[in-house]
Amino acid sequence: MNDPFKQAAANRKVLTAGEDAAGRLDSFLTEALSGEFSRNRIKSLIEQGAVSINGKLVTEPKKKVQPGDHFEIDLPEPEDPEPKGEDIPLDVLYEDDHLIVLCKPAGLVVHPGAGNWTGTLVNALIHHCGNSLSGIGGVKRPGIVHRLDKETSGVMVVAKNDAAHRHLSDQFADHGRTGPLERAYRAVVWGRPRQLKGTIDAPLGRAGDRTKRAVKREDSDDAREAITHYEVVERYLEKPDGTSLASTVECHLETGRTHQIRVHMAHIGHPLIGDPEYGAAFRTKANLLPEAAKSVVSQFHRQALHAFMLQFEHPSTGETMHFEAPMPEDMAALVEALRGAT
Repeated sequence: MNDPFKQAAANRKVLTAGEDAAGRLDSFLTEALSGEFSRNRIKSLIEQGAVSINGKLVTEPKKKVQPGDHFEIDLPEPEDPEPKGEDIPLDVLYEDDHLIVLCKPAGLVVHPGAGNWTGTLVNALIHHCGNSLSGIGGVKRPGIVHRLDKETSGVMVVAKNDAAHRHLSDQFADHGRTGPLERAYRAVVWGRPRQLKGTIDAPLGRAGDRTKRAVKREDSDDAREAITHYEVVERYLEKPDGTSLASTVECHLETGRTHQIRVHMAHIGHPLIGDPEYGAAFRTKANLLPEAAKSVVSQFHRQALHAFMLQFEHPSTGETMHFEAPMPEDMAALVEALRGAT
């Protein structure tokens, strides 16, 4: 390119193609923007009539680029989001112009959906971030790159603009295999895995309804790779034969499937305490506890799961960002009750 891609005005970008320019228009502009916008966003802008070449409007994303072509891109103002901002308190761990890191409490749904159109994390972020949201796909909304179940607490990162959203999404899709991305959870489970440290490699798929998951055969149509690395970090009411009534387990995800830790731990016979979907059959084990601990465990009505650590590469600076959050009060009380029963 003869001159760098630059901002010509508040809502316009201009560019002149170099002597080696070639290929489709959408691909060329995506590369020229250095990841500022996704290819889908560029394609959408072209189809909406926001791109001209040599003064002529172009609406075909596949049009071939020629050396010396002069491009103008008119960027529409980001639209107001469909979900509205709501003043919901957030536990913010870090925030800059590109992203926000927070500790999500149990009970908060991440994204609006059936039965939860308001009162979600997205509603809270729209209110909290305000004008610092420069737009994801042309809409002033936070970029959700990973999720936690409603009743799972812990650390999350959310993008504020297209470039950060794309960069973070790529990291999560890669599962940390080639970068610093790492996710770790603490779970309080029934019993104690026979191996104190191990890996659960069991594909997951739907279990007959929209949300529930189950371990599937590898050749099942909906089977998706799922790998969880775990280590027992504390045991409660341990017996002479080495078994325990309950344990705290640290889990590191190599993949990030829906309900992965919950299903995997149940699959090896150690479901999470309080899990209504995958651990209901183990509720009566609370009767084996001393009365004080029994009361706490019996009243714990969510899966005992907390995403305590998240590490990733900052999409702008390239710095490795590391965040940890302590167990929330209800899980800390659960652990203390089990310790007191030992």
